Amino acid sequence: MDKAKEKLWYEQDGFWETVGPSLFTSERMLSSKEEVEQIVSLLELQPGVSICDLCCGVGRHSLELARRGLNVTGVDRTALYLEQAKKKAEAEGLNVRFVQEDMRSFCEPKAFDVVINVSTSFGYFEDAADDKRVLENIYKSLKDGGKLLIDIVGKEVLARIFQERRWREEDGIIVLEEEKIRDNWGSVDSRWIILKDGRRDECRFSLRLYSAAQLSEMLKRCGFGQVDVYGDFSGSPYDQNAKRLVVVAHK
Repeated sequence: MDKAKEKLWYEQDGFWETVGPSLFTSERMLSSKEEVEQIVSLLELQPGVSICDLCCGVGRHSLELARRGLNVTGVDRTALYLEQAKKKAEAEGLNVRFVQEDMRSFCEPKAFDVVINVSTSFGYFEDAADDKRVLENIYKSLKDGGKLLIDIVGKEVLARIFQERRWREEDGIIVLEEEKIRDNWGSVDSRWIILKDGRRDECRFSLRLYSAAQLSEMLKRCGFGQVDVYGDFSGSPYDQNAKRLVVVAHK
């Protein structure tokens, strides 16, 4: 295949289908309820609020939000994930709208009170301008006074907990992970070897790293006003004990 025509990792359905069972483990699915409870509290969400779960995956947060009476739209580029999410929503009788679209192009002007982008679903793209385009589209999609919540592993947090190699096992799957920092802590390259049922799959991907200051500045350049920074969904300080980088930007 012509290298110039090869899809990048985040554009490959095969990549997302392979890593899906390792991303959406039983433990992670069970954690969704507590995470959504904290998000609802942090953002002071009320039933009836229109919310977009951008990069919703299999809908683990979208479904929990719908159970709380919110008007939910889940957006993802991977058809397999959306099919799984729709089946779960239908089984529970939940009214969730799911949209298959790339986050770089999804935009519904002034449609949402809140947009969330969680579980490190930001910083995928080769060109930083694409990250900015995502934020600009979110800004346009928010109603006046709307809020955006982004949850990633901040550069400061990763520097504190970084391990070049580690492994984990859950649901009968063993994942060997190897990470390398490049571009002076501008990005991280990851290699996963996934072992399941006698099969071995290898996946490689990269993420752009953001500090709290860098992400806050980018949000302000995209038009957002106040930007609040937290160390987790519970609203703890973003300090040396932070577990995540959670930012809430106000339009």
